[in-house]
Amino acid sequence: MKNEASSSNIKEESVVVDCGGRRSSCGYCRSPGRTSISHGLWAHSLTVNDYQDLLDRGWRRSGCFLYKPEMERTCCPSYTIHLKASDFVPSKEQRRVDRRMQRFLDGTLEVRKPIEVTDDPNTSKHTGSYVHHTISISAGNESFSHGKKGENKAEELMHHLSDQIDKVVHTYNVSGVFPSGIQFPKAAVKKVSPAKRKLSVEGSEDLLYSCNIAFQIAATLRRKQSAESVQQLQMSRQSAEESDLNPKCIAEKLACSLNQLANVSGLSIRACNGHINFYSATNASADGDVQIVALPEESGSGSKSSCAKKRSVHPQGQKRKLEIRLKRSCFDPEEYALYSRYQIKVHNDPPDRVTENSYRRFLVDTPLLFVSPSTDGMVPLCGFGSFHQQYIIDGKLVAVGVIDILPRCLSSKYLFWDPDYAFLSLGKYSALQEIGWVKENQANCASLQYYYLGYYIHSCSKMRYKAAYYPSELLCPLRYQWVPFLLVRPLLDKKKYVVLSDIASLQDGGSSQSCIPESVMEMQHDDIGVEDSNDVRMDDDEEMITIDSESSDDELDPETSGLVSAAIDDGDLTNVLIGLRGSRLRYRDLQRAFGSTERNYLETQLRSYQRVVGVELSERMVYSLG
Repeated sequence: MKNEASSSNIKEESVVVDCGGRRSSCGYCRSPGRTSISHGLWAHSLTVNDYQDLLDRGWRRSGCFLYKPEMERTCCPSYTIHLKASDFVPSKEQRRVDRRMQRFLDGTLEVRKPIEVTDDPNTSKHTGSYVHHTISISAGNESFSHGKKGENKAEELMHHLSDQIDKVVHTYNVSGVFPSGIQFPKAAVKKVSPAKRKLSVEGSEDLLYSCNIAFQIAATLRRKQSAESVQQLQMSRQSAEESDLNPKCIAEKLACSLNQLANVSGLSIRACNGHINFYSATNASADGDVQIVALPEESGSGSKSSCAKKRSVHPQGQKRKLEIRLKRSCFDPEEYALYSRYQIKVHNDPPDRVTENSYRRFLVDTPLLFVSPSTDGMVPLCGFGSFHQQYIIDGKLVAVGVIDILPRCLSSKYLFWDPDYAFLSLGKYSALQEIGWVKENQANCASLQYYYLGYYIHSCSKMRYKAAYYPSELLCPLRYQWVPFLLVRPLLDKKKYVVLSDIASLQDGGSSQSCIPESVMEMQHDDIGVEDSNDVRMDDDEEMITIDSESSDDELDPETSGLVSAAIDDGDLTNVLIGLRGSRLRYRDLQRAFGSTERNYLETQLRSYQRVVGVELSERMVYSLG
């Protein structure tokens, strides 16, 4: 069993073993029998493109095990749910969660249960109302230091800072914060001469660099506004409350976002009267005693970890610092200790069930082949693959989100958190962060647009909270089309299994989520997931899928169901890609190697396999026979 498939030593192909139909006990309806029915595959390796397509056919993974519910027969039909990140509209409760975290960080939230958080003695203490951001990203062991080449390094740093500002501007442009279709000027960060530098109130920070891009953006918007109607310049609902695009507001927006993309540590970034200023908190000179550092790779039990990313959120005057770190999936003893505590205290698991081996199988092992980042806008800066996103408050690990980053989405798999921090609703908070991550990274990967929340199970009240992330869509289990949740909710209230695309077609294309009355939308935000008081999060169901579950002895026969047979692609079994003893063959090249009985049995299995993965994937993934 592997921890991380690497594209450097494994041929980039998906290799799966068909486990067939499976029955297991259901953790949702708590049925006494094995009423949860699914189809399983064991993946030796899996490309990110193939897994993306599997997700869009209703599959999920638990470690290296892939499973897809048999929707018509299983006790609790599980619909894949996603939302387009750029369209996300937070509810009142979700905004409240974000404000609660900010209050906790700045020390104004009254915490009834004392939290043991350690103050970092190396953290600078600041006063005032500005926001101080620092970030370090794996970017090589380059340093901007004193010496004969100091001036060249300073120029290189200024170009680097200008590029980071341009990335933020581009992100705002494509996400709707700034009006789309406008060509904005390029940023130019300038060195501030010693005569013009101003010390901060404490006298501990020097103003090193500054940029006036906010004035240029404001001027561009004014020129555009004079040429076009106001309606064409309206921003998206997400940014409607911040529509005053004057230089001061624009500079503040950009300064607050630079911590997401900047590669520079040792600088604090502030907006001042429309200027974006870069200060040194370490009395560095303008010649460049600023360092671009590489975050050390996490290591554990010999597993590989790369593309580690550290993001700090530490506004001035706050009593606590939150860091969000993204790293490749690997075993981490600190994460495992937190997972054990979470499972025992929140889910009441027996301690002897929460083993290191089960944790590795569930949340560390992955068949996904890692794809390195590229500069062509096709792959984000972190790459594609399986990741753990750590939430650290003052040096203490308080939550870990297990996610897959794929060509079209961020797929949220699981989250575990410190029970002492339950008051922060870390499940909801992490979901908001993950949605924000998708929006931010569209600048580096245009195809990355969606956030997948796993399975939505309408018949299970504790799983309904997922639909509160508006506007969400459910995947039709028959035609694999996405249908707005609000459109199908009334029918899901009446029956568990629904062919969602039938409902959408009845609307004749004339109804959309925007047509849903405001009262219905508010009801969705307010009542879905109210029973999820513990924030049990993203795919708690995946724990219940085990390789020890019984195989179904009555495989679903496509001929016995009109609905299912209608969904089956008319594929040719002869083109199914077979793996046998290291060779790759089409089934047509292998047919004659089997006797009549063996051939009939194998073709039955191949039809079932082709039905659940689709014709295209059956001809692309390797169906392993050993």
